[in-house]
Amino acid sequence: MPSAPKPPQLNTLHLDDLVDGRPEEVGPGATLTGRSLTIDHRSAVDLTDARLDGVRFDRFVAPELRLRGAGLLEVALDAVDVPVMDAARTDWSDARLSGRVGALTAYDSSLRSVHFTGCRLGFVNLRGAELLDVQFTDCSIHELDLGETRCRRVRFTHTRIASLELPRASLTDVDLRGAALSAVSGIGHLSGATISHEQALELAPLLAAHVGISISDE
Repeated sequence: MPSAPKPPQLNTLHLDDLVDGRPEEVGPGATLTGRSLTIDHRSAVDLTDARLDGVRFDRFVAPELRLRGAGLLEVALDAVDVPVMDAARTDWSDARLSGRVGALTAYDSSLRSVHFTGCRLGFVNLRGAELLDVQFTDCSIHELDLGETRCRRVRFTHTRIASLELPRASLTDVDLRGAALSAVSGIGHLSGATISHEQALELAPLLAAHVGISISDE
C-alpha cells in the first residue's frame, strides 16, 4: 500500500508584544521589524523590495498591494481585502494569509511554511515558484496555476479549486484529497500527488485520454 503523503511542517508564528507601526513606515524598500499595523487605504500600497520581519497586519484593505521582490519572515496578513496583489519573485517564510485577493501574482517566488487560511482567491499565479510546507485551509480558489512549480509537502483541506493547472509541475507529498477539483490541466504531471478514490473516478476520463485510452461501453 502506498504511504501517506508527508504533511506540511508549519512553524508557529510568534507575533505578540509588537510595536504599533506608523503609516509613514510603509513604502518601497522599507524595513519593518516587530510591527503591528492596520492598513485601510484608497490607493495602492507599495512595499516593493521591502523586508518584513515579525510583522502582523490585523487588517489590510487596499485596491492594490505591491510586494514584488519583497522578503517576508514571520508575517501575518489577516483580514485582507485586496483586488490585486503583485508578489512576484518574493520570499515568504513562516507566513499566514487570510481574506480576499482577486488576483495574486507570485510567480518565481519561494514559499516556505506558509498557511493560506479562510481565503477567497481569484486567479493565483504561482508559475515557476518553489513551495515547501504550504497549507491551504478553508479556501476558495477560482484558478490556481502551479505550472513549472516545485511543490513539496503541500496540502489542501476543505478547499475548492475551480481550475488547477499543472503543466511541467514537480510534485512531492502533495495532498489533494481535501480539494474539490472542477477542472485540471496538465494531468500528466500529477505524479507525486495523492488523491482520493472519488477524485480518481472523477479524473479517470482525463487520465485515460492522457495515456491514449478510449473509454466505451459499446
